[in-house]
Amino acid sequence: MKTPRPSKAPRRVYPEEFKKEAVQMLLDGHSAPSVAQNLGIPHTSLLYRWKAEALGQEGKAASAREARVRQLEEQLRRTERERDVLKKALAIFSQGT
Repeated sequence: MKTPRPSKAPRRVYPEEFKKEAVQMLLDGHSAPSVAQNLGIPHTSLLYRWKAEALGQEGKAASAREARVRQLEEQLRRTERERDVLKKALAIFSQGT
């Protein structure tokens, strides 16, 4: 006689608009764990799958946009470092007078 197995919880179906918003949050720079937690998604793997599907649908435009975002983020970090160096230099030269 077979013992009954515990039934799995039914798979949750997410609306397309919800998936798009979650992917957009990833593309905006939020981390996958934080997006998953904020939206109540049990696994980050779902987010990565949705992102891959979305990028596959959007094709080269999405890849180009993502590359441009990475480029702009690096430029921002470099500019912030330069600003910090100039602030320190100003503070040092201001003390001398």
